[in-house]
Amino acid sequence: MTANLFWILLIAIVASLFWQQRRQSELAKNYIARRCQQTNVQLISIARGSHFFGWPKGPLDIQTRYYFEFSVNGLDCYQGYAVMKGMRIKEIYMPAYPVLEE
Repeated sequence: MTANLFWILLIAIVASLFWQQRRQSELAKNYIARRCQQTNVQLISIARGSHFFGWPKGPLDIQTRYYFEFSVNGLDCYQGYAVMKGMRIKEIYMPAYPVLEE
């Protein structure tokens, strides 16, 4: 009986962590797409990088780094990253890139 309860609890925790990671990925995608739209660059791709749990100095949050590629004129490609802490954006980094004049 106790073993069954342990396994059910373990599965529930793993499912919850997976669900939180999916929500975080969707929010990161929206933040990155919005930033690219604001800076008039074309978003090419997004990939999830490293992630870890931030428990010692605060609440149990998943901190994840997302890498993305963008282009200014469709010929070149630059790589930036965004850091999500929990469900909030912590940092978005985009390297220096040439600005097209209209």
